[in-house]
Order: sequence, then structure tokens, then C-alpha cells
Amino acid sequence: MRDSASETVDINEAVHLCIDMQNIFAPGGLWATPWMERVLPTIASIVSRRQARTIFTRFITPQAPEDRPGQWQSYFRRWRQATRKHLSPSALELVPALSRFVPPAAVIDKPAYSAFSNPGLAGLLIEKNVGTVVITGAETDVCVLSTVLSAVDLGFRVVIVEDALCSSSDVGHDALMTMYRTRFHGQVDLMTAEELTEFWRE
Repeated sequence: MRDSASETVDINEAVHLCIDMQNIFAPGGLWATPWMERVLPTIASIVSRRQARTIFTRFITPQAPEDRPGQWQSYFRRWRQATRKHLSPSALELVPALSRFVPPAAVIDKPAYSAFSNPGLAGLLIEKNVGTVVITGAETDVCVLSTVLSAVDLGFRVVIVEDALCSSSDVGHDALMTMYRTRFHGQVDLMTAEELTEFWRE
């Protein structure tokens, strides 16, 4: 639930940014996120109401570790089976329950954790006069976290849908929810999917 001290403002000029709901993170995937099945119906419900205002991101792994800079090379040497040389292309696709919304929903690929590691995203949002990003997806304490902080830095209002996030770490998820409540007043709002329906009526 929202912090009782927070003053919720109606959501306007918004885009739903759904982070990395891909087969690689689904049950049976290389990086399976246990909660994904639980939150998928909630995310699908949000998308169904906001299809033209939804942007899905996909984390696209390199063909080989050497295709990425610095510490990413070490990371992908450890996860060599996640490089595109070894990974089935279908692993990087959106899960079927969400891919059916494309189009009108859009897809943006990214090479790193933050959705804004694709420089085209910020430009697209500014071009559309977007002031608020509504964030769902995977994982709470990795790609979602990185995206939230990038969005805050760029001046967007961030709305995080608490029951539409998934992580492989309960501890990490809970720690992030606490951090958003205590450290990001005025920049980040937490709400449930039900509350999102109430406050996002445009």
C-alpha cells in the first residue's frame, strides 16, 4: 500500500513501462524469476487497459562476452550460456501472455539493466510529452531498480505498481520497497494495480 504520508496525485501524461517480462525470466528459463507467474495476470490486466501507452523492454544479451564493455565481459563469461551464441532466440522474446499486445504496445531493446540504456527511450518519452512512467516487471532489485533511478535522474515522476513486480529475492524486493518509501518522496509513488486504476483515468 501507499505510504500514508504520501500525497497521491492523479496520473496524467503517462506511459506504462513494463520491464523485461521475457521467456528467459519465466519458469523454465535460464534466469527464472519465481514470482513471474504470480504477477503476470496483474501486468496483463494493466497492459490490456493501456495497450497503446505500454512500452515493453527486452534485455538483449550479447552475441559473445567481448561484445560488451568492461565488467559486462566478466559477467557474460560467467553466464556464457546466456549469450546469443548459445541461447535460443525465443528466450529473449516477451512471454506469450504479453507479446499478444504488440502492436499497439511497443517494444524497446536494451543492452544493460536500465531501460534508459537504450538512448532512444528518453527521446521517445520526451517527444510524446510524457511526464510519468508507470513501472512494472522484472526484477525489482536489478533492472527495475536501475530503470527507476534513471527515470528519477531524468526528471520523470515514477509510479511503481507494487503487486506487478517480480524478483528472485524476497529480501531484495522488500528492501527496495522500504527504500522507495523512505528516500524518494515526491519522485516515486508506490501503489497497487487497483489504486493505479483509480488514479490513472486519462
